[in-house]
Amino acid sequence: MKQAIGLIGGTFDPIHIGHLCPAIETREQLGLQKILFIPNSIPPHRDTPHSCAEHRLKMARLAIRDVEGFEVDDRELKRLKPSYTIDTLQSLRAEYPDTPLCFLMGMDSLLSLASWHRWEELTDYAHLVICHRPGWNPEFGEPIASWLKAHQDQTLGALQTRLCGLVQFVENRTFDISATELRQRIREGKECRYLLPDAVLDYIRQQGLYRPTRPQ
Repeated sequence: MKQAIGLIGGTFDPIHIGHLCPAIETREQLGLQKILFIPNSIPPHRDTPHSCAEHRLKMARLAIRDVEGFEVDDRELKRLKPSYTIDTLQSLRAEYPDTPLCFLMGMDSLLSLASWHRWEELTDYAHLVICHRPGWNPEFGEPIASWLKAHQDQTLGALQTRLCGLVQFVENRTFDISATELRQRIREGKECRYLLPDAVLDYIRQQGLYRPTRPQ
């Protein structure tokens, strides 16, 4: 069995330190060989992205270009249908038949997981890694509570011993920044340096992304 890889999905509109820094910490904590950033095309649970797929893909590639073990996977952007996580995991499992897959998500996503398409099948193809800030211990209602009881395993190294099937919580630092806030700051002409990679910020400025639409 090969060393596990991590998977992070999102619109990345734009990608920022709130995506990147927890990914670095999680990769180090779990001993992942690499992490794939997977931009969504048509997110089923969110509004349509503000930037087109081409811009979001370019920003993601710029953000991780100098980070060892980080890669961008564009498979969801090639689909002309909603980006359901179960479809992506099935595709990746076929591509990595002997590699543990670890799908990384935040606690907010876990709390709404029961609304995801075929959510109970996700662990048939990957482990789920829940990244959260230290000390956060929410109470889970049904059916998530029973599902966690069946799948949670906090044993160190457990995710490397099986291809899929487990849920593990990982504490890491959180950054109180969102893509929505960043887009607003850009529209208002406020400074965004240090909140996202310089190469991404430069690209946003060059392309005029997130600026108010000028009246015709």
